[in-house]
Amino acid sequence: MSFVFLLISIAVLILLITWLKINPFIAFLISSIVAGILLGIPLDLLAGSIQKGIGSLLGDLVIIIVMGAMLGKLVAESGAAQRISDVLMGIFGIKNVTWAMMLTGLVVGIPLFYNVGFVLLVPLVFTVSYQYKLPAVYVGIPLLAALSVTHGFLPPHPSPAALVAQFGANMGLTLVYGLFIAVPTIIIAGPFFAKFLKKIEAKPLATFQAKPKAESELPGTFNSFFSALFPVFLLIGTTILSLQLPEDHALFPLIKFIGDPGMVMLISILIASYTLGIRMKFKTEALMDIYVVATKDIAMILLIIAGAGALKEVLMASGVSKEIADGLQGWDVHPLVLAWTITAIIRVAVGSATVAGLTTAGIIAPMVGMGHVDPNLLVLSIGAGSLMFSHFNDGGFWLYKEYFNLSVKDTILSWSLMETIVAVVGLLGVLVLDIFI
Repeated sequence: MSFVFLLISIAVLILLITWLKINPFIAFLISSIVAGILLGIPLDLLAGSIQKGIGSLLGDLVIIIVMGAMLGKLVAESGAAQRISDVLMGIFGIKNVTWAMMLTGLVVGIPLFYNVGFVLLVPLVFTVSYQYKLPAVYVGIPLLAALSVTHGFLPPHPSPAALVAQFGANMGLTLVYGLFIAVPTIIIAGPFFAKFLKKIEAKPLATFQAKPKAESELPGTFNSFFSALFPVFLLIGTTILSLQLPEDHALFPLIKFIGDPGMVMLISILIASYTLGIRMKFKTEALMDIYVVATKDIAMILLIIAGAGALKEVLMASGVSKEIADGLQGWDVHPLVLAWTITAIIRVAVGSATVAGLTTAGIIAPMVGMGHVDPNLLVLSIGAGSLMFSHFNDGGFWLYKEYFNLSVKDTILSWSLMETIVAVVGLLGVLVLDIFI
């Protein structure tokens, strides 16, 4: 019956979000209460479990996600993202425009949240399309594939960062593994897939044409790349050092402290505040205003993650997660495939990649403690599943459709199919990596 009660709780969550259009945070809280009551948690302990779940998960993530949002907003406002795009276009040329767009999406997408990256970079796609008389979808899909993959696979984006925290994975290793999988996934879903989309006609609205900064207002090339990618360099560098140094080495505690994801993001935003802020003649007050706006942009994401933490804690406290994990051991299905499948089903039903990933995490988490699967690869498997077949219930579907001014049919043939390719190829990449780890 425990499994039936869990399904009822998840069904309540899905119906609240899709049918009643309830805010996901409120939906998570309601489904957590329903799950707790059905699974027999005493009422006087249920509220405490919900609060514990919210606090424990957000405690690991608030610094990372908030600082990541601030850095992404600064990269956009300072013109660093425009500089990165211009440089890559200059290197690759018009013949390889899809590769230039792909790399722009990858480089800029690491520090930028998806919606911010979309709104910032899609107008640049339209400018390139108009200037060189190329189909907008052909130019845009490689960039959007890169943005989507970084959003689903790579910390410090909210969903993968939250999964790292839930599974006790290593954020640096997850990022390294994620990059190994992300690059071939983006190539297949981006430049390769875009070749089949040249006949799709898009008529981008004039409202969305880019308003680029003047050349004199942009930061330098090195400054732009260095500031945008500094958290990646620092996180990977400290991870490698911590794996190489013995634990009794004098520098080991310092490396571990600097390599903590929260400290990485704090150091990165302090450096970027100077390189992209003060040096670019931003006043301190203007910088702080940028950071306030960035925090408002991700407030709801934080709340959704908090709600997922509540549901996870209720499932753990009731013991149902362990029961399910014990039951799943008898299934002749690879744990990574199982996690991907559960996530993909919830993603198609709910529409939100973040909700799908975090809901699956609460179900699958006990398998990590039993040592049946590498937690870093589990993060990536769920991340891939969370991108499966974006359609009518996903805000990203309509964002793409309206910006590119496409029919529903052409949106499905380009956007939805691209997301499906990302999900499937991402899973294959995880399984290949699993062989060698």
